[in-house]
Amino acid sequence: MKILSFSLIFLLAIVGLAPCAWAEKADRNKPMIFEANTMRYDDVKQVTVIDGNVVLTKGSIVIRATRIELREDPDGYQFGTIAGTPQAPAFFRQKAEGKDEFVEGESERIEYDGRADTVKFIGKAQTRRLRGATLADEITGELIVYENLSDTFTVNGGSVKDPSGKPIGRFRGMLTPKPEAAPSVPKAAAPVQAGAVLRPTTALGSVPK
Repeated sequence: MKILSFSLIFLLAIVGLAPCAWAEKADRNKPMIFEANTMRYDDVKQVTVIDGNVVLTKGSIVIRATRIELREDPDGYQFGTIAGTPQAPAFFRQKAEGKDEFVEGESERIEYDGRADTVKFIGKAQTRRLRGATLADEITGELIVYENLSDTFTVNGGSVKDPSGKPIGRFRGMLTPKPEAAPSVPKAAAPVQAGAVLRPTTALGSVPK
């Protein structure tokens, strides 16, 4: 079914938010499973809509949303919207390759533009990196944009402007340094085995006891 392959293309594009070298490679070969209340696919318009308490998983990847809409234009570019609500924002999560780390993102809406190759987190947007269960990095703003072509990441604090038109919206960020690798402990030298103990004797031919 084309809906499955198309959904997979979109999902992998969303995963582009994390560089391919960073993302869990094993996820590529895992089955994609999704649950929702309804699903509609229009082959003529090339539009897929998955609606109602959507939960999509693929390996370590988890996407939760109120609605997912996917479409493809005549030139073959894919576009998608993962919609949430202020009370239940759209959510994305994936594990890092070879590490006990996860990257998460959530906002009222997540948009993927295949032509521009961008991912946007729109409305009360947050992205986080967790090391185990510990929050390591976090960015919070009204709009977070990842541009895959230029590998740039921008954050907008909001649409509020002063009387001169200058943006005054604020965003918040927290970044922590990477933990230092534990110093290697040199192996202990092998113990020197004691040689045979010589005991003196006072007479030739006598055997020491």
